[in-house]
Amino acid sequence: MLVEDDPVLGPNLQSALNKSGFATDLSEDGIDGEAMGDIEPYDLIVLDLGLPGQSGLEVLKNWRQRENATPVIILTARDAWEDKVLGFKAGADDYLAKPFQTEELLVRINAVLRRSSGLSPGTLNSDGLILDESKQSVTLKSGENLALTGTEFKLLRYFMLHRGKLLSKTTLTEHVYQLDSDKDSNVMEVYVNRLRQKLGPDLIHTRRGQGYVFGNDSA
Repeated sequence: MLVEDDPVLGPNLQSALNKSGFATDLSEDGIDGEAMGDIEPYDLIVLDLGLPGQSGLEVLKNWRQRENATPVIILTARDAWEDKVLGFKAGADDYLAKPFQTEELLVRINAVLRRSSGLSPGTLNSDGLILDESKQSVTLKSGENLALTGTEFKLLRYFMLHRGKLLSKTTLTEHVYQLDSDKDSNVMEVYVNRLRQKLGPDLIHTRRGQGYVFGNDSA
């Protein structure tokens, strides 16, 4: 989720994040953003501090007091070291001051996601697969490089970030499509089958009535 009230920056960042493979919801208000952060199972939140309704710092403090541990990257025009300290003390995972390059934000998002998933920094790899997040492609153990559609890329990245965990179709749908999407969770079956055709049949395992588990040793 992106919580940013700037009428130009917010939509532009949301569009850039979507193009980079993130299903991104946008909130323009501190109160609404706080509620969405508690309700929806976001992987990461980019949070501006200067928000109407309620400051980003108060939103973050409230999340952490309620034991909402969703990773948060603070995005703000304030660059004084005191503000950084306050942000980290409130529970921020990273801090980026405006103005900034979108590419830097993307790098920081990927780094925080890896850390929160217990993965080493750098290229996302698992079970002989190497995922190129800039090109949205995957290299197989054989060395073959395959292009992925936007949805295939988002789905595979989520699988790789949650290796060995049982993931329901509903959970996968929520993390591949945006909040206002009306996609049926059964669409996931189609994309899972497409990934199996590209990656082989042994990496994504079906748990009948429950969902899927990714990984060679998950069967």
